[in-house]
Amino acid sequence: MSLVRLRMDLAYDGGGFHGWARQPGLRTVQGCIEHALSLITGARRSNGEVSYRQADWEPRLVVAGRTDTGVHASHQVAHLDVPVAVLESCRGHMGVDGVLALERRLRHLLPADIVLLGLGLAPTGFDARFSALERTYLYRVSQGGQPGDPRMRGYVLDLEGSLDLQAMNEAAAKCIGLHDFGSFARPNPGGTTIRKVLAAHWDLVPTVNLCEAAQGQDAVGYLPTFMESGLTVFRIVADAFAHNMVRSLVAACIQVGQGRRSVQWFADKVAHPLREGSTGPIDARGLTLEHVAYPPDDQLAERAQAIRARRTL
Repeated sequence: MSLVRLRMDLAYDGGGFHGWARQPGLRTVQGCIEHALSLITGARRSNGEVSYRQADWEPRLVVAGRTDTGVHASHQVAHLDVPVAVLESCRGHMGVDGVLALERRLRHLLPADIVLLGLGLAPTGFDARFSALERTYLYRVSQGGQPGDPRMRGYVLDLEGSLDLQAMNEAAAKCIGLHDFGSFARPNPGGTTIRKVLAAHWDLVPTVNLCEAAQGQDAVGYLPTFMESGLTVFRIVADAFAHNMVRSLVAACIQVGQGRRSVQWFADKVAHPLREGSTGPIDARGLTLEHVAYPPDDQLAERAQAIRARRTL
């Protein structure tokens, strides 16, 4: 069976999902997308019987990073291997190629909390998971006792009291480099918690005018600000992340920022990987996968092969 690989770029509101990975009886991002693909390609009839195409193929997505329950994504990447015949059958009466036809049909069937940003033929050697160079996550916090914007309630953690950002950044700096993050994460079966963090920093978002065109002009009326103005945001970039790693690092940094733990305590947790109760994950709602970066096309296969190797320090 001749297959073609497609790259799928997505965004989703994680609040209504039990994470990315399909789970029997639970609503997941992967489950919703694969169900829509099955309906489009005729992989399974409405009465549950297997069609002629399902006998040889069923849609299965491979994702750059499996997000947990309640975690959002403004840019997630997945790939899908599709038989050429199935892809061509998506055209129907459309005067477009099979890829564009599948993209249009998929946009129509996906629920409102999943957005298809793009669908196209993947370059040779592309693997959404193993070819990735780095992932960027943001965690958003409203601190200082200020009332949070109710429109952001599903994407921001509200905290009472103020945080010491200097101490939190001293702690976050201990993450940068290649470390075993066993104090902050659980390994996948057969895997490790060794990861390379490229950047980790806390910042206070300034109050910024939304209407930039009005700057320096005689504006009339109220000038709105960005909804994120005044929030405290943690940005972390790594080649990959272990299960619960980002949320556990955020929780530990916030303990430091609240004065409940010291920077040295945080450094010791990085230096001596041991999972225990003081380094559990924080609420998922503040976390968003923002970006996945890949190398040039001629390096995709080499990157995928290298990253599959089991890591050591």
